[in-house]
Amino acid sequence: MTFMKLYNDVCNICSKTVTRKYSTSFSMGIRIFQPRFRKPIYNIYGFVRFADEIVDTFHEQDKATILEEFKKDTYLAIERKFSMNPILQSFQMTVHKYGIDLELIDAFLHSMAMDLDFSKYNDDMYEEYIYGSAEVVGLMCLKVFCEGNKEEYDKLSPMARRLGAAFQKINFLRDMKSDYEERGRVYFPKVDYSHFTKEDKLAIENDIYEDFQEGLRGIGMLPTGCKLGVYLAYVYYINLFKKIQHSPVEAVKNERIRISNRFKVYLLFKSSVKLRLNML
Repeated sequence: MTFMKLYNDVCNICSKTVTRKYSTSFSMGIRIFQPRFRKPIYNIYGFVRFADEIVDTFHEQDKATILEEFKKDTYLAIERKFSMNPILQSFQMTVHKYGIDLELIDAFLHSMAMDLDFSKYNDDMYEEYIYGSAEVVGLMCLKVFCEGNKEEYDKLSPMARRLGAAFQKINFLRDMKSDYEERGRVYFPKVDYSHFTKEDKLAIENDIYEDFQEGLRGIGMLPTGCKLGVYLAYVYYINLFKKIQHSPVEAVKNERIRISNRFKVYLLFKSSVKLRLNML
């Protein structure tokens, strides 16, 4: 084993560890991808997770400076095709191997910066934020799944964006309390957290439902080796969505609605059976 291969292996393991420590749901989905898809998706997740942690978690730090340094280091890693930051090293390898567009990375980092500057979002800002924070992550993963097939990527891109948007909007509902109380943020336009109503909740849920319908259509067209993993993520989120739908407004405002790990395992089994029976 060469020194460079050893280093790259260590960096890939770091991104895998980040994914497994931070998200049981996505880890479960990635583990059932065919092996060739797992490493690059771990690498994408590690990158977006660390950027998100900068703006969401490290309240005692100068977030703006740290994010700017992270952004510069990201572009430098891509330019040099090397970084001593293991997360950025694994990410840049994935960027180059799968042709991930810089525009997607630009949009993602821009949305992360928006979290530092804005606490309330109008319609245009909301769409801009959703695109950069969620839709482009779906497109990065789609670059991996399509493995250089541009025609397939172009066909599936709109549906990948809608699925990513649905996931993010559910996150906003799930995390409404912590976003407002810990970070002073309200993502949904025209929504007043102090007077969040049934009508507000229903309008958001109807919007998410439309995203899900289009996203599910795309899952059925994905390559076989990644279809079950993406479908499992969909099933997890659709069940979380249903739980939120059946929860009163006050519960959504004052607690974090969850799906238990035991139920996630059940969803994995159910999804596997459904896929084997070609029921997607």
